[in-house]
Amino acid sequence: MTDIIAPQAPSAKTAVLLVNLGTPDAPTTAAVRRYLAEFLSDPRVIETPRWLWWPILHGAILRIRPARSAHAYSSIWTAQGSPLLVHSRTLAGKLHAVFAGEGVCVELAMRYGNPSLRDAITRLHAAGVRRLLVLPLYPQYSAASTGSAFDAATRALQALRWPPELRFVSDYHDDGRYIDALATSLQTYWRRNRRAQKLLLSFHGLPRRCIDAGDPYLDQCRATAALLRAKLGLTGEECALGFQSRVGREVWVKPYTEELLDRWPAEGIRNIQVFCPGFSVDCLETLEEIAIRDRVRFLDAGGESLEYIPALNAETAHVDMLVALIRRHLQGWADGPHAAA
Repeated sequence: MTDIIAPQAPSAKTAVLLVNLGTPDAPTTAAVRRYLAEFLSDPRVIETPRWLWWPILHGAILRIRPARSAHAYSSIWTAQGSPLLVHSRTLAGKLHAVFAGEGVCVELAMRYGNPSLRDAITRLHAAGVRRLLVLPLYPQYSAASTGSAFDAATRALQALRWPPELRFVSDYHDDGRYIDALATSLQTYWRRNRRAQKLLLSFHGLPRRCIDAGDPYLDQCRATAALLRAKLGLTGEECALGFQSRVGREVWVKPYTEELLDRWPAEGIRNIQVFCPGFSVDCLETLEEIAIRDRVRFLDAGGESLEYIPALNAETAHVDMLVALIRRHLQGWADGPHAAA
C-alpha cells in the first residue's frame, strides 16, 4: 500500500494593515501636486464624470491649489516629517509591539502617497501572509474614505495569483472602547488645563448629496457625538457638533464649523475648545485648519480663546482600544492565539 503524503504548505501568517488617508512626501509645490493629483483622481472622492472633471482638475486645480496647500503643510511640518505620517507610524509601531509575540504583523499604508497600500500588500504577500485584516483609521464610514481604502486594497489583491484571505473593518464609530478613549483624552486635557465655556466636536464634512445617496457618515458622526456627550455628562448647550473642511459651492452636511465660529462670539460664547473625534491622528485638517486658521477666524469674530485638543494619536487609551478591536476581528482564524475555542 502506497502512503499518501500530504503536501507541505507554508505556515499561515496573519497581518493587520492599518490604512490612513495619506500625505505629500514634502511640503513643496511639486510634492503636493503629485499627492493631490492622486487624491483628486479618485472617483470615490470626486464623483463628477471623468470627462467633465478631468479638464477642471488638470486645467485649473492642479495649477493653483498645490502652492497654497504647500504653504499650509509647511506651517505644520516637523523635523520628522508630516504629522499624519509620524503619528501613524508611532501608532503602528506600538500595535506591532503588542502583536509581534502573537504571530501577527502590523503594517502601515497610506491610501494616497507613501507608503502606498499596493506596496504594503505586495510586501506582506512576499513575506508569506495568508490572512489579512485591513483596518482603515476612520472611525466613521464614508465611501470617500473607508470605501476608497476597500477599493484600493481589493485592486492590489487582484494582482496576486494567490491572494490572502481578507477581512475588512468598516467602522468603529460606536465602539465602547473608542468612546472611552475619546472621553479619557478630553478628561486628561481638562485636568491638566481647564474646561472652556463650550466644547465643539468638529468632524470632516461631506457633500449632502453623498448622504442622500445612502452614505451613513452623518448618522455615525451624530452617534459618536451623542455617545461621547453622554459619557462625559455634557448637555447639547455645553457640547456642539460641527463639520469642517468644506470646499466648493454645493451644500455639505451642517452645521458648518466655520459658521459656528463666526456666530458664537456675538452670542456670548468667547472661550471654546475644539476636539475632532473623526481624525485618529493629527493632520493638516486639525493642526492647520482648526488650530491655526480657525483660531484666527474665531478671534477675529470677537472670541477670546480657541484651544485645539489633540487627536488620540498614539495615546495609551487609543492603542488599547485598537488592540481590542483588532483581536475581536481576528477571532475565528484557525491558527494562533485568536482561534475560536
